[in-house]
Amino acid sequence: MTRRTEWPDGPGRPERPDRPDSGAPSLSRAEQGPPPGPEEQARAICLRLLTGTPRTRKQLADALRTRGIPDDAAQEVLSRFEGVGLIDDAAFAEAWVESRHHSRGLARRALARELRTKGVDSALIDEAVGQLDADQEERTARELVERKLRATRGLDREKRIRRLAGMLARKGYSEGLALRVVRRALEEEGEDPDLLEHHLPDL
Repeated sequence: MTRRTEWPDGPGRPERPDRPDSGAPSLSRAEQGPPPGPEEQARAICLRLLTGTPRTRKQLADALRTRGIPDDAAQEVLSRFEGVGLIDDAAFAEAWVESRHHSRGLARRALARELRTKGVDSALIDEAVGQLDADQEERTARELVERKLRATRGLDREKRIRRLAGMLARKGYSEGLALRVVRRALEEEGEDPDLLEHHLPDL
């Protein structure tokens, strides 16, 4: 004789759950609440973008615009973040100048150009690049040339000058400073100053 199985809830067939993988009933769209508003979305986007990486107000504004956040909601959130110090363009500019000058050897002109592309205000840029005086800039230029000098040995004089001065120009150094630093480095290496006259102006 076949014995009828006894279930924990009592005799008979078990009740079939609504979902086989979950005993909890699912919430309807109304029970989950309304979708987040534009300010809440903007806040979440900004917090995500600022995690581990400082950004300027313009960078965040551009990101919010790209994601379809209305301008009024974006500006409200950005102003709030600025008020509590989560956005600080002045601190961003100062840190950028210090980092990029020491790691890449960029001159004030190149640093200012980069900060402009990130939307930093001109007054803040002037203040930040003002950390670097002319002496510091020239010392960095000399270090850059000294590191590159060995790689240019074996080239003719004109090509060496062009390559070294071009490297400094790409990093934002003025032509006058670049040629003066290159001339001094070549003279210290043993180049005849009279021969350099044919390739360098009298600076």
